[in-house]
Amino acid sequence: MRTRRISTATSLAVLFSSVVLVGGAANPAAADSSRILPAASVGDIVADGVHKRVFISDPAGGKVLVADYNGAVVATIPSLPGVTGLDLSADSGTLFAAVPGADAIVTIDTAALKESARYATGEGTGPKYPALAGGKLWFGYAGGGSGHLGSLDLSGAEPVVDLGQETNGTWTYAPTLAATPGAPDVLAAGIESQSPTELATYDVGSGTAVRTAYLFANGSNLRDLALSPDGSQLVVASGAPYTHQVYRTSDLKPDIAYPSDAYPNAVDIAPDGTVAAGIDGWYEPDVYVYKQGVTAKPVRTYDFPNTGYTSGSDTLDPAGLAWAPDTSRLFALTVNSNGVRSLRVLTDPVRSVTTVTVTAPAKATRGKKLTVTGKAASNGAFAAGAKATVTRTDLESAKGKALPAVALKSNGTFSFTDTPPAGGTVTYKVSYAGDATHSPGSGSDKVAVSRAATSLTLNHNKALYAYGTDVSFTAHLGTTYSSRTVELWADPYGTDKPKKLVKTGKVSSKGNLSATVDMTRDTTVTAVFKGDGRYAPSTVTSTAYAKVKVSTTVSKQYRTAKIGSTSYAYFHKKTDPAFTTTMSYFKNRKYRLALEIYYQGKWYDAGQQYFKLGTNGKSIVTLTGAHDTGYRMRARASYVDSESGDFLNTTTHGAWKYFYFTK
Repeated sequence: MRTRRISTATSLAVLFSSVVLVGGAANPAAADSSRILPAASVGDIVADGVHKRVFISDPAGGKVLVADYNGAVVATIPSLPGVTGLDLSADSGTLFAAVPGADAIVTIDTAALKESARYATGEGTGPKYPALAGGKLWFGYAGGGSGHLGSLDLSGAEPVVDLGQETNGTWTYAPTLAATPGAPDVLAAGIESQSPTELATYDVGSGTAVRTAYLFANGSNLRDLALSPDGSQLVVASGAPYTHQVYRTSDLKPDIAYPSDAYPNAVDIAPDGTVAAGIDGWYEPDVYVYKQGVTAKPVRTYDFPNTGYTSGSDTLDPAGLAWAPDTSRLFALTVNSNGVRSLRVLTDPVRSVTTVTVTAPAKATRGKKLTVTGKAASNGAFAAGAKATVTRTDLESAKGKALPAVALKSNGTFSFTDTPPAGGTVTYKVSYAGDATHSPGSGSDKVAVSRAATSLTLNHNKALYAYGTDVSFTAHLGTTYSSRTVELWADPYGTDKPKKLVKTGKVSSKGNLSATVDMTRDTTVTAVFKGDGRYAPSTVTSTAYAKVKVSTTVSKQYRTAKIGSTSYAYFHKKTDPAFTTTMSYFKNRKYRLALEIYYQGKWYDAGQQYFKLGTNGKSIVTLTGAHDTGYRMRARASYVDSESGDFLNTTTHGAWKYFYFTK
């Protein structure tokens, strides 16, 4: 458990962060792996494994945001001026928040998501960094031109605040604290943003802080620190050097270091010892996950995307990492070049990514044995006896035929032989199901098995059509021996609609056969020639794409007028615009509503979020928040292939709707 620093947002970032998309009661926002946070700053992040909640302090906003495990904000605890550090009780029943603006430690009921008590720490103390250790809540605070340690004891009939527990005069500012349940008497401390890095450890088992070690470390610009589960190691994230340094807590002697990159700014350690090391980097991976004590290679890395307007990616907020206690998720707080913050939910963080490569002969003869080799690659060896499944797909086994499983050597390599019974394209797919330390992975390769063949073509491949267009697909068959029959199959995207035979018959004298398909979805059309005595069967496919119907209307404006040649809906600043989107419906479909703001001659991203589409194909979204006047804005609804809950259609953007706020 530890606390973090405040990162102040620019005025433009505050403007953008204040724009929040809220779904109506009938159409709540759909879950996503990344959600924009209505926060102007970040002080701390803590994950509650009992209630499946994530708590994030916003010092500038004077509030604590509560998100679910999918990243969606579900509650806000207000009236916490300057709230910075957070810590969670062992039973996850109480969240402790340091509130310097109120000179108090505030407790929050994690079930009711409400403030439950407020304990004054003394005028001018400004506590920031709480940590539970030795049966008390310890906190760093400043006063009299220096930093101090204080404690809050809630074990008795009355709360007891004890100040001035650091008697060595160590700190110039309020120190950041770290503790761990596995070593309840150990407390670690450091000063953020100071160079060189200054560290200390304490024994608090007696109820007072007895300093056991002190160090001016070989590092600068401390951003975060965390204790290993047994309290024997202190892991430090400092801007330099470009590793996450580890010190023995007993004497603060250097131990190991977890390789990362420039500039380390966050660290969190899971209850099982897994280390998440984060950096402030535009062009490098942002998060490195290590098994405790294993520094050779990270288990896996994460590189955040770029949602802003610079060449570099979004960056990790200082101390912006928190493990779910069961390590099922790693939560990360990021900020883009516009100052817009997001809560990212990183899934499957403790298993190494597995990639499978398969190498088969480019050509082979039907009925003769061939050899396939390959490798399952991942950080760490595969267990003895590990196997991968093998599937062969050919014209006689279009859905694939299971072959005997293949054993993986400790380095992941494998080899097997097979005799293909059918000609044409034969695909060998090798899949590893995953295990406790490796994620699932699969790969494939194709073999061209030679046979006599005829030409077979099909038009409209990769063509794009408006929703509901009737399209005539025409197959053309070349020279054959005895059969001139062709089948035309249509396979709309989605498992709810199976592949369907739309026409079968002899081709015309010109070798053509046509069938009409209603393009309401992306569709694969397949032409099949079943072969004859001299020519092998042949199959050719054509995949065409269909848009969705999408439109958006805006309401609650008091007038409509043009700015230049563009019509704008005008709203009073106290009015929340409502956007009604109509879209072709499919179960669980959602759409992306994007906002942009016009600033200094350019349109900038002001936030985007996915919303679930109602069963009637409609959804209403209200734009809430502080509506600043004098800015041109626009909104657009889009169906995004695969990201809108399904992959039935191609990406389709609706028209921009322009609006403007006045007094």
